[in-house]
Amino acid sequence: MKIAIVGAGIVGVSTAYELAHDGHEVTVFEQRNAAAEEASFANAGLLAPHLLTPWGTPGLGTPLKLLGRRATLRLAEGFKGTDLAWLWRWRRAARRGASAAQLSTLESLARYSQRRLQHIAVQHELDFESSQGRLILLRTAQEQARWQPTLQVLRDAGIALREIDADAARQIEPGLCPETPLAGALHLPDAKAGNCRLFAQLLRQGTQAGGVHFAFGTRVARLTSQPLGVQVQGESGTRSFDAVVLCAGMASAALLRPLGPRLPMAAVHGYSVSAPLRETLHAPVASVVDSQLQISITRLGQRVRIAGGAELGAPDAAHHAPTLQQLYRTLNDWFPGGALLSSGLQIWRGARPTLPDGAPVVGASGVPGLWLNTGHGAGGWALASGCARAVADLIGQRSPDISLEGLGIQRF
Repeated sequence: MKIAIVGAGIVGVSTAYELAHDGHEVTVFEQRNAAAEEASFANAGLLAPHLLTPWGTPGLGTPLKLLGRRATLRLAEGFKGTDLAWLWRWRRAARRGASAAQLSTLESLARYSQRRLQHIAVQHELDFESSQGRLILLRTAQEQARWQPTLQVLRDAGIALREIDADAARQIEPGLCPETPLAGALHLPDAKAGNCRLFAQLLRQGTQAGGVHFAFGTRVARLTSQPLGVQVQGESGTRSFDAVVLCAGMASAALLRPLGPRLPMAAVHGYSVSAPLRETLHAPVASVVDSQLQISITRLGQRVRIAGGAELGAPDAAHHAPTLQQLYRTLNDWFPGGALLSSGLQIWRGARPTLPDGAPVVGASGVPGLWLNTGHGAGGWALASGCARAVADLIGQRSPDISLEGLGIQRF
């Protein structure tokens, strides 16, 4: 089949790989001039398990706070009425809580995705600065109690995890500051992290060499259903395809709307600071997450990446200095001296295209030949390989190896 993919982030590139692997003729349209330039550029780097990822699922982990110095989400300049409507739906989902079936689907999909990603990395010898193991750092006993329902879901899904005390946590991550209060931690020995952008670029190089065409600097103005295809900005005609897969992040909702389906998606912007490694003994071995502050600290090769923050607002809103300062403070709380903060910093603010229940929409759109693989929120990196394989199976009229229950567009 002749297939178009809209979007060359980690989800789009992974989808291109899987469809080309099945023998299809694939063209990827991307408005930026390279792969992984938007939501995939400098994300936290966390892979499975997904349910413990900050902002992964409404209602899990730290409660949503909109006011005060420790607000978990802020309204930045340029926020719109649609952002407030999305926030109302997110809060309603948080109060109601995700269904056990959807939580199980997401975590199973994340594990499947990690296995698929690892298979691809080994098969093609892709070195993407990966690490294994994660600690969820719990500052108080109240945090330990709050996580218990989620831990049962993870245990039921077969996730290896241990509740450990502070001494055991510091044995696993010797660089943890002994002076920072620590009630305990959750240890996930099989969790992984890695450089999402690097993996996407390596995969893009391989798929392009294998025949996939990447049309960079090409903005899709609209999707068409009769004939099925895409219309590129500046062109009067339609480029026809046998199938189209929409992997365009925040642009997905706008492209889909004229055809009928609605996606209530919002850009939940987050921040990351990538700093050169300063002293190995004082830096993380793998990845840790501060449960209270919803901030992750991850070792990526010779750098340390601190990621966190959540805000609704314009994509070009000014960086929020207090959020960045919180990232620096959290790094110094846990790993003082582990990273060089005086020079060589990469500071990034990027969007997480998020649906109100935190889960992506994967599968048929309701428009014949148009498929959806978008809205992954904080889980784009963790879910990309699994979702891509499942969509390729559906397009090939095969049953995916993993359930997509609860991830269809009909839930909206």
